Amino acid sequence: MNRLASLFARRYLFSKKSHSVINIISGVSAFAVGIPVAAMVILLSVFNGFEELVKSMYKDFDPDIVVRAAEGKVFPETQLSQATLSAIEGVQEISAVLEDNALLEYRGRQYIGTIRGADSSYRQVIPIESMVTHGEYQPLFGDMEQALVGQGLAYNLGINIALYDPLRAYVPRRGNFSSLLPIEVAREGRIYPSGVFALDAETDSQYIITPLSFAQRLFDYEGKISSLMIKLTSGANPDKVRDAIASTVGSDFEVLTRYQQKASLYRIMRYEKWGIFFIILLVLIIASFSVIGSLVMLIIDKRKDLRTLITLGGDIPLLRGIFIREGMLISMIGAVGGMATGLLLCWIQIRFGVIRIPAQTFLVDSYPVIVKATDMAGVVVAFVAVNYTIARLTVMKMIPKSDIRL
Repeated sequence: MNRLASLFARRYLFSKKSHSVINIISGVSAFAVGIPVAAMVILLSVFNGFEELVKSMYKDFDPDIVVRAAEGKVFPETQLSQATLSAIEGVQEISAVLEDNALLEYRGRQYIGTIRGADSSYRQVIPIESMVTHGEYQPLFGDMEQALVGQGLAYNLGINIALYDPLRAYVPRRGNFSSLLPIEVAREGRIYPSGVFALDAETDSQYIITPLSFAQRLFDYEGKISSLMIKLTSGANPDKVRDAIASTVGSDFEVLTRYQQKASLYRIMRYEKWGIFFIILLVLIIASFSVIGSLVMLIIDKRKDLRTLITLGGDIPLLRGIFIREGMLISMIGAVGGMATGLLLCWIQIRFGVIRIPAQTFLVDSYPVIVKATDMAGVVVAFVAVNYTIARLTVMKMIPKSDIRL
């Protein structure tokens, strides 16, 4: 029965003798369905591209796993044994870090930034040297402490590493001090910029990388750190390593993977992607209504044929099956064309970067695109569900079970 219904559906749609205004309307309906399908493919792939771009940016500056105090900003550096953590399977390198905000001043210009003091293992955990655009990452030059400054921060402060001028950092003094002596309100530290790094606008305009000893003196946290940054071995499962570290350090510390460190950001990105998906799905539903007109006109046009089928022993399920498949064929033609068009445009963008990002950026100069099979499967499932529902409801309304005479 199903094969017979499919045979009649193909006959009505592709037979040369059946060409009429109904076929033209069917072609328009197929085109209307194809446009939102192509839009789905393109938009989801662009969102994938930006998502991977954001992940790659934070992958360079955020560690695979971070360990920090569950309460408070800092903890004694000796409270956690790095040797014990290094023995955990999957852990490759560990770096102690002290991070806090400070008022920065350079040659009369001021800006609030974040000082990240890091030990000598930092370059093994974070590929900071690959981000350097000017100068070099050299925390110590002999006994002199040096800083690596974010590109945006360097621009705001007017830092020139060719000039031998110190960068001053001011932080509120902790503990008791005399309110009559303003100089005692803040602690001051001086450090010389040795280079500039670039990653993304948010990070560049905020961070300065210094030796851990400088940050500990400046913030008056001698022997204390704010976190341990951990790099995992290649192929290690972050969640499994995280659980192993968490069981070792106890409840006084929280252990976060890279995605947990930016959980709200990744959650928002997922919501945006699903929001776009459902908006385009709504457009697909509206566009699929054009199939209703094609089916209604075709059923009216084929009344005589349907009576003949009833006379020959056909039943209502057969007649309904013919036109449900007819509607699906019309939609399928549009969907296949739309998906092919979307994938072709994505390939062109990936290969040639035709559509450029107008703003000057050091990250990418054209819109990133990544096509995922899961997204394509989602588009197919959404398309089939929408169009089958619309075709079935239309046919059942036009060919009611009680109207055996048609």
